[in-house]
Amino acid sequence: MKRPRLYGPGELAALFNVSRQRVLQITRRPGFPEPLARLIGTTVWDADEVDEWARHHRPPRPPAEDDE
Repeated sequence: MKRPRLYGPGELAALFNVSRQRVLQITRRPGFPEPLARLIGTTVWDADEVDEWARHHRPPRPPAEDDE
């Protein structure tokens, strides 16, 4: 059985280049993928579902200045 790739709030913040506070706002939007699990201290999402959602709902963001 293939294990799903997972994103937690930290991975989502890095993926979207936003703060963790903004991640909370994004993940509460209608249509954002449902979490796979809500654990004590964190929530996890299927990375493939999030990536697919992002392709349709998140414009590409320029890299942070530290990336240059």
